[in-house]
Amino acid sequence: MRLDQLPLRTASRIATIDWDGLGPREARRLRELGFDDGVPIEALHRGAMQGPLACRVGRMIVALRRTVAASVIVEPA
Repeated sequence: MRLDQLPLRTASRIATIDWDGLGPREARRLRELGFDDGVPIEALHRGAMQGPLACRVGRMIVALRRTVAASVIVEPA
């Protein structure tokens, strides 16, 4: 399931990330924020009208564009 489709407050972990589907800036940002296979992730809030997605990654809370979140594939924790 893609991160942008994950129900809110559902404990998950990152299964894989489509690095090729991201631009170099977005890919670098995700790596710097600690996005990697096996990292715990949870969708917390969706912005209105295709706004950003707030999610907890490890112990941090970050906001992602929906198109970026669509490149992150998650699995149940």
